[in-house]
Amino acid sequence: MTTSARPDVTFPLSRRGDILPEEATRLREEQPMAKVRTLTGDDAWLVSSYALAEQVLEDDRFSLKDTANPGVPRQYALTIPPEVVDNMGNINSAGLRNAVMKTLSPRADKELEGWLEAEAHRLIDDLVAQGAPGELRDGFTEPYSAALHCRLLGIPTDDWRRLMAGIDVAFITSPAVFEGSAQNWYKDLGYMLGRLNADPEPTEGLLGRFVRLRRSPDVSDRVSDELLATGALSLFGAGAVSTSAFLLHAIIALVQQPELAERIRKEPAVIGRAVEELLRVNLSIGDALPRLALADVQVGDVLVREGELVLVLIEGANHDPEVFPHPERIDFDRESNPHLSFGGGRHFCPASALGRTHAEIALQVLVERLPELRLALPVEQLAWRPGFIKRLPERLPVLW
Repeated sequence: MTTSARPDVTFPLSRRGDILPEEATRLREEQPMAKVRTLTGDDAWLVSSYALAEQVLEDDRFSLKDTANPGVPRQYALTIPPEVVDNMGNINSAGLRNAVMKTLSPRADKELEGWLEAEAHRLIDDLVAQGAPGELRDGFTEPYSAALHCRLLGIPTDDWRRLMAGIDVAFITSPAVFEGSAQNWYKDLGYMLGRLNADPEPTEGLLGRFVRLRRSPDVSDRVSDELLATGALSLFGAGAVSTSAFLLHAIIALVQQPELAERIRKEPAVIGRAVEELLRVNLSIGDALPRLALADVQVGDVLVREGELVLVLIEGANHDPEVFPHPERIDFDRESNPHLSFGGGRHFCPASALGRTHAEIALQVLVERLPELRLALPVEQLAWRPGFIKRLPERLPVLW
């Protein structure tokens, strides 16, 4: 244990993704640095105000990579290899950053926006053909998000389902390592190695870029096939699950306040601001962003000691009235919206522009095609997945 005093709040907070947990507001107002006990039984500091969250995310003395070190307090057990935790750091140190950033830029693929729009229409065509009620997680958000990431990597889009099944295991939050976690990771890593070394070799997407870089004398002595495959697999996992989860939360918000969807439909130019605001209020991140203190650092009224774990509660920061007036209101005309949904500091999400493009097109097509979209059951009857890195409804049944 890193602290001896009794924790102040039960953690993780509520798994429901349609209601801001009561503790987020109470903690931000009363204890913006609160002691919590994690799933592994370790103590941590939970940061819930915007100012303190931003400080922790931007201060390099709070490390993501080192949360995977042996013997440190943990948020939950590692279900992926420790070296994978700092995936972008590994990519940068191997000289692969440019290849990854080009892949994640929507401008790098001139046909991407048209392809995304066509894919969204195709999925909605299938839903309509099957008839209502329809199921939007398996029928829209996951195949749409996963197919995008297959395209980015240069792997067959038909393989999306087997890779998403691997994520269902890899991103479980558990108090202890379980038997299937390592086997699950190496199964999917084997798949990515097979695609990397396929005959004929890949020429498109990130794997195509990796193959070309592998031949370069400036890079070849610093990378292994396993490192390349690990980078590709990690980007698929983090990207596909995050974009799909956000879409689910955005759709739930829009069907609960249909006037918001109506505004997007009647005023298409608002879609950029709409996505930013939906990003702010979405609760998909779940269990907070972990950082390990590499030195003693003063955070608010608390001196965080070297070796202690700090958890940044994004929903607390994104609903802080000091930064976002009337934070409970979804306001597409919000003048300033510096939300932290993409993180901050050196770990600011490198795919933020891609994520915005992906969401803008999906939501625009959805509200245009299904103007009467609504939940097929009361919102309180949605089943939210327990023990997962994201807050996810297991299913999202809808009518239109």
